[in-house]
Amino acid sequence: MTYEIRTLAPGANGPAGPAPLPVASPTPARRGGTPTDPAPGAGRSGAGGRLVAVSDLHIRYPENREIVEGLRPESDDDWLLVAGDVGEYVADVRWALTLLSSRFAKVVWVPGNHELWTPPDDPVQLRGVARYEHLVEICRELGVLTPEDPYPVWEGVGGPAVIAPLFLLYDYTFRKPGLASKSEALADAEKAGVVCTDEFHLHPDPYPTREAWCRARVAATEARLAALPEELPTVLINHWPVVREPTRPLWYPEFALWCGTEATADWPHRFRAATVVYGHLHIPRLLMCDGVPHQEVSLGYPREWRRRSGAPGRPVQILPAPAAVASGTTGARA
Repeated sequence: MTYEIRTLAPGANGPAGPAPLPVASPTPARRGGTPTDPAPGAGRSGAGGRLVAVSDLHIRYPENREIVEGLRPESDDDWLLVAGDVGEYVADVRWALTLLSSRFAKVVWVPGNHELWTPPDDPVQLRGVARYEHLVEICRELGVLTPEDPYPVWEGVGGPAVIAPLFLLYDYTFRKPGLASKSEALADAEKAGVVCTDEFHLHPDPYPTREAWCRARVAATEARLAALPEELPTVLINHWPVVREPTRPLWYPEFALWCGTEATADWPHRFRAATVVYGHLHIPRLLMCDGVPHQEVSLGYPREWRRRSGAPGRPVQILPAPAAVASGTTGARA
């Protein structure tokens, strides 16, 4: 498998462990109106609109919350894909999605690991599947599409394409060479001082393990994708990378354990992906993997985005495809 890296942010690093969780900010009043009924093609996707994406907003940081408050579409027809890690507290996720859904023609959300955490001081103490389902219900109330809704079709410029929000988790198969099992890999990571906070706050209830939940999500999602019309390309959106290549530049390679599953390695080609959108690694860049664009769209923590050039948090254009991708321009090889 070949891969190319473009616009790798200097000094970027994987989120090996965040700071302690503060108390969530108050939630503002929700906008009025009737929630949009999610359905294929829902939302406005006129010829002037763009499909854009962002992830890892982490609005518990005041600087990041200020950036989210400033996010606006360039046209009334823009759709926004939110690839997870809006925040850890249910109130914060509601606040951000309420704001964004009031501005963009359609918002599509997938959960990240932070939304699935159960912080001990969050008033909502739901765990695992129950927490995820609670967030899905909030999204439906706001007219935000989720992995549990029918996949919409983008009919704007760069379309048609099926927009497929995914929730797949990880199964500890992104192991370092020579490590044959999850237990060996976790022991190796702990020896290196790398333990993801998921091990303490992301509960798989009622599944016995996170990898069991991952297997169930992969099986159900694979069946849905296989049933899509073969003539339509897809835009796959998942918080975690769907192939292993994006994890190669991590400063701490042990962290890849919590970054995806080998079970989806052939999905971009198998399911005709025009683009794959992901976050989680806090390394915003465009990765061409076997001819398929994989776009990380994360904002990340303030200490990370302050080192980058450009406007932090500006949504990344997914469709129409950026000129460099459409023309086949190549970048530096990693």
